[in-house]
Amino acid sequence: MRAPDFWYREESLSGELLAPLGIAYDLAGRLRRAVARPLRLDLPVACVGNLVAGGAGKTPVTLDLARRLTARQAAPHILSRGYGGSAAGPLAVDPKGHEAAEVGDEPLLLARAAPTWVARDRAAGGRAAQEAGAGCLLLDDGFQNPGLAKDLSIVVVDAEVGFGNGFLLPAGPLRERVTRGLARADAVVLLGEDRRGLSPQIPSGLPLLRARLVPGPGAAALSGRRLVAFAGIGRPAKFFDSLRALGAELVAEHAFDDHHPFTAEEVERLIDEAGAAEAIAVTTEKDDVRLPGHLRARVEILPVRLEWSDERPLDALLESFLAA
Repeated sequence: MRAPDFWYREESLSGELLAPLGIAYDLAGRLRRAVARPLRLDLPVACVGNLVAGGAGKTPVTLDLARRLTARQAAPHILSRGYGGSAAGPLAVDPKGHEAAEVGDEPLLLARAAPTWVARDRAAGGRAAQEAGAGCLLLDDGFQNPGLAKDLSIVVVDAEVGFGNGFLLPAGPLRERVTRGLARADAVVLLGEDRRGLSPQIPSGLPLLRARLVPGPGAAALSGRRLVAFAGIGRPAKFFDSLRALGAELVAEHAFDDHHPFTAEEVERLIDEAGAAEAIAVTTEKDDVRLPGHLRARVEILPVRLEWSDERPLDALLESFLAA
């Protein structure tokens, strides 16, 4: 689904009307965590999560951490719920043999960096990874899921939109109250420019890391090009802005729901639209894995990477995590 516009408006009548449902959602989540008995694995477990529904940048952070842990020879395995896929798991993801319809789009991206598992039951997925020889475990999302005991919990915040209207689902984007969620966090990553003045809301003593997504290798080739851009991610507008920042000319923008399953007919129409406008079709890396395989070569991708303002606090967190 696409996030409702009123989620990110400071004054929202819809949010106020739905607020009682948000209170019920919050109580249900608190009760679930209170009665849960998290499984403690025989290896360190880190979680990269967020406090809001939709994209906040968890997957790029997870990818970056996986590469850093691999460089430390820590043998990380990644665990994902596999949102959008049919497989319940536990299932080891094969990026060459599985499709997004089976395992989800994010696991296919994550499997390029480290062995990745899909499991709706996080405890079962953690056991499977441990039995397969994982040296440590990275959860992509799952901060609110109490199935596994965590040694390091990192909350990622999209600094450009923050916590929205401050209401809980479905009145707003929050999965839980900000103060309660940050009380369980071991670190916060502010991703992007802090346009909402979020820094003062982070408790003193809680490590605050800053990072941003920047164009990856090959992105410069899109500069000056005419593009038909399309994306089915949490915030398509962010993708379109990135293309404009590169100096590309967007002749059309098409925003789809997050995790949208593209059909061949849809993609062919977008490619034909680009051809008629003497442009090229372009999408995100996350969307690319959901395109029909025979059409991927006809769509360009905007590669991105994570850039940290200061890597030293992150390195210290990882060293402490592995020492656990």
